[in-house]
Amino acid sequence: MTDTANGRSTIVNLPNILTVSRIFATPLFLLMLFAETPIWRGGAVIVFLLASLTDLYDGRMARARDCVTEFGRFMDPLADKVLVTSALVALALERIVSAWLVAPIVVRDVVITGMRMYGLFQGRMMETSRLAKWKTTVQLITVIILLTLVGLQELAAYYEWDGLQAARVWLPSLSNGMMVAVLGLTLMSGFHYFFRTGSA
Repeated sequence: MTDTANGRSTIVNLPNILTVSRIFATPLFLLMLFAETPIWRGGAVIVFLLASLTDLYDGRMARARDCVTEFGRFMDPLADKVLVTSALVALALERIVSAWLVAPIVVRDVVITGMRMYGLFQGRMMETSRLAKWKTTVQLITVIILLTLVGLQELAAYYEWDGLQAARVWLPSLSNGMMVAVLGLTLMSGFHYFFRTGSA
């Protein structure tokens, strides 16, 4: 199937497969995160990390191989939002971060995704701004750090490591502090979208 914007590129290519894999990895990540055993939760960290790495390579690979498609340009930020939003909501449900910090991030991403789809319906593709890319990178790194800390605490409780178990006291403060920074950057990215056509 040939992409209408670039006759040399097809939708079915490795960069697009990597992009779509982030969406398919999300349910697996959630199932492992909500499991009751430390091993499964540790596996959730690995799944999320691998899914995050696809975001690092899909765009670069598409440009290097000259196979950038309109499908990929639309699906890449959408896959990011599906993965990150799911992770943040899961962390809020697990009370690792406060729900009021996650809610504005989810609303922002839903609104921007809706605008992207409307723009696509109007026949114009909205470019992802550099600020939005930084936002996504910071979100992914933050989630990875929080998941790693949660995994370590699970292991500490399982093996009765008193030193790490004591860290449970300051984990909420650290988690919410990091989320405040993520929220600020996310809102900045959202405002940037409204004031500059074509950003997201």
